[in-house]
Amino acid sequence: MILSNEWISGFVDGEGCFHISVLKHSDMSVGYQVLPEFTVVQHERDKQILFALKEFFKCGVVRRNHGDRWCYRIRKLDNLIALCGFFDKYQLKTKKRIDYIRFRRIINKMSNGEHLTPDGLRKIIDTASKMNTGNRNTLFQLKKGLGTR
Repeated sequence: MILSNEWISGFVDGEGCFHISVLKHSDMSVGYQVLPEFTVVQHERDKQILFALKEFFKCGVVRRNHGDRWCYRIRKLDNLIALCGFFDKYQLKTKKRIDYIRFRRIINKMSNGEHLTPDGLRKIIDTASKMNTGNRNTLFQLKKGLGTR
């Protein structure tokens, strides 16, 4: 299956998700781990599209998500940086673009090591809490636990 750049951008606009999790992790320098993730979920009848995306981007995994749903997922920072380059060039058109821009800001902060400092982590949490996410309350609690500077 051959996918065009514009088709991928439009498909992700409708079906993709840019997500940031922050989890307590005692082995990390600030006690928390930032987990960025790009995902696309499809019914198993359309999982060939997920494999085509994996082939196109040359990274990520395709796995059963749950039940009859399958998921294409990218989590590795270097691969997410490359993915951001793609979406900078082939821009999303819906409000998802706002989440993408925030996601890219966090990826840039992580590539600069800012997630490894309390101040950088607070900034990442601020940005992530503005994204279309169900974990805003958790992020606000984490930030509160970090204190202010």
